[in-house]
Amino acid sequence: MVTALVLSGGVDGEVLPGIPAPGALTEWALPGFTLLSEILGVLTVGLAVTAAFLLPGDGRSVAAYGWVLLRRITWLALGWALSSAAVVVFTVSDILGMPVGGLSRQAVVSFAFSISQGQALLLQIGAALAVAVLSRAGLSRGTAAVTAGLAMVALLPPTFTGHSAGAGNHQIAVTSLALHVLGAALWVGGLTGVLLVRRHRRFTDTAARYSRLALACFVATAVSGTVNAAVRLGSWDALSGSPYGTLVLLKVLALLAVGAIGAVHRTRTLRAATTFAFVRLAAGELVVLAAASGLAVALSRSPTPVPENVTEPDPLVELLGFAMPGPPTARDMLANPLPDMFFLTIVAVGIAAYLTGVVRLRRAGHAWPLARTASFVGGLLLLGAVTGLGVARYAYVLFSVHMVQHMVLSMAVPILLVGGAPVTLALRTLRRPADPQVRGAREWLLLALHSRAARFLSHPLVALVIYVASLYGLYMGGLLGTLMRYHLGHLAMLVHFVLAGYLLFWVLIGTDPGRRRVHPALLTVVHFLAMVAHAFFGFVLLQSTTVIAEDWYSAVHPPWAASLLADQHLGASLAWAFGELPAVVVMLLLVRQWVRSDEREQARLDRAADRADASGEEDELARYNAFLAAHRDS
Repeated sequence: MVTALVLSGGVDGEVLPGIPAPGALTEWALPGFTLLSEILGVLTVGLAVTAAFLLPGDGRSVAAYGWVLLRRITWLALGWALSSAAVVVFTVSDILGMPVGGLSRQAVVSFAFSISQGQALLLQIGAALAVAVLSRAGLSRGTAAVTAGLAMVALLPPTFTGHSAGAGNHQIAVTSLALHVLGAALWVGGLTGVLLVRRHRRFTDTAARYSRLALACFVATAVSGTVNAAVRLGSWDALSGSPYGTLVLLKVLALLAVGAIGAVHRTRTLRAATTFAFVRLAAGELVVLAAASGLAVALSRSPTPVPENVTEPDPLVELLGFAMPGPPTARDMLANPLPDMFFLTIVAVGIAAYLTGVVRLRRAGHAWPLARTASFVGGLLLLGAVTGLGVARYAYVLFSVHMVQHMVLSMAVPILLVGGAPVTLALRTLRRPADPQVRGAREWLLLALHSRAARFLSHPLVALVIYVASLYGLYMGGLLGTLMRYHLGHLAMLVHFVLAGYLLFWVLIGTDPGRRRVHPALLTVVHFLAMVAHAFFGFVLLQSTTVIAEDWYSAVHPPWAASLLADQHLGASLAWAFGELPAVVVMLLLVRQWVRSDEREQARLDRAADRADASGEEDELARYNAFLAAHRDS
């Protein structure tokens, strides 16, 4: 890290007259504490993942080695929180050009609570402290899994600020950086966790499970790193003609080196089943990965070669990540893409996993309906289209297009995904681990389906309340403008649209296990209530004279567009009209389920009557008819 900072100009000790300087302490302490914070965060993630997912358990609890790892996580997480707090202080010193000793408490607090970079670090500190508490909360594998998930989340807030978030094209730059950091953390931290349990009697099996995780992390790190570097470099010439490009090349060499080591692991050391050979090679891999971490910190402090207009910056590019689009046409809606790495990853991985499951099922001699495959793949492709094509650009600046995007994500996409029955396919194709004390993906999925949370959320009225409350709360509660202003908020909003819609339609028309058994008549009533709430929302929005998220849409309003209120009324009309077709489709499916339910019940009664006739006993239907006849006579 030190060498890279010196060579790339990330640390410049020259003091210009009249320009405030933070001093040598801040210039070196800031990247130093940043690296320390990242290392402690990576170790926290790796040890938690190892304890929860890689090691065999002891019934519902983690085993002895898992308990030891959880105890170490406590101190790692506390150190992580403290080092992140030091980063806050030295960042304020760097921004203000003032030595640490001259900072006021008010300046540090204002930065932490008012500036996005400070808020991200504050979130990381809070999450790290929560991880420290959770690591001592219990010994169940479920608690360990929650600890690992929270630790992974704690890594991400700082990735939404800095180089990737401060320039154009941040829709793909920010998300690719987050995926890059998460993949690298699981890779490096998981390797460290595996090395710490090298004396476990089933170490070879644990290392084999980590090897599969490492392969996925290698692919994710390579792809996301390539995408992010392409955005930051801007051209091939910058790769060899700038210090930033040189650091990128060094990271590529490190990635290739650890990829080669991983290949040796999979082809030799794991098959040899010798602990010493694996540990020796893994230690070398860890050294290379640590060097790559140092290069990453140097990259974050080095100027990028992408030219920036400092004198006359475009505020819209800084706010949106792209220039203002022209008047919308059908071609612009489809042929002017705005890809987001998060949704691209979901679409690609989701389709690949689903098709792999179908192929595995058919190789085993079992059929899988083609209609289900087409429904699920179509839903993911529609998800990728509405979040990555030109419609995504106009959804940022026009309320009407945003409303179309909302309706597609909350209705059309979930209905298609539910029709694919992905949970059923996963349960039929995911393989059980050879060790019964190891929980694989299938075991975790079954636990989630039978959990109290799943039973609560799958209640039709709960699913209805979540769907309707999110609709009214977003637009009537003043949340839209805030979420649109931040990339993470906008991403969370789109994901919530899909999840809320999926939950509702999974409860209504889904065929996967885990749902409550509810009579189709009640489900039809719930769907009717959802239709009424949706129609009333469109009517209220159409009659409203108050502009929703006026602060946001006035800042990004295109000069060629109609007034904000006229565009809002257009969006309300589209929302009102769009819901009709999906609602009719769902209603037909519910009526079909109702008819089939009555047919199954009648068939059950007929079988009972046949058995009663054969045995000479009175069946349930006959007793009920006799009861009615007796009441009529009386």
